[in-house]
Amino acid sequence: MAEAREVLGRRKFATALTEDERSTVLALLTDAAAWVEPTTSVHDCRDAKDNKYLERAAAAGAEIIVSSDEDLLVLDPWRGIRIVRPAVYLGLP
Repeated sequence: MAEAREVLGRRKFATALTEDERSTVLALLTDAAAWVEPTTSVHDCRDAKDNKYLERAAAAGAEIIVSSDEDLLVLDPWRGIRIVRPAVYLGLP
């Protein structure tokens, strides 16, 4: 959640969403999130700091990871888990 808070605080979101809207998004994410602790370490991503997302996806039994991070996207599919951009996930052209 700390990273989500940091990302939503970036300029591109600060100009698109009010502080109240960002707070609402964070509250929705908090309520909807599946909180898991990874049970295994992963070292598959070329950017080591992104392995935590793979670890959590595996622990949660995720079917899909939605990301704009190229270091994750190049792994699609990873261990049977799709990794797609937000627009692809939403079915946008």
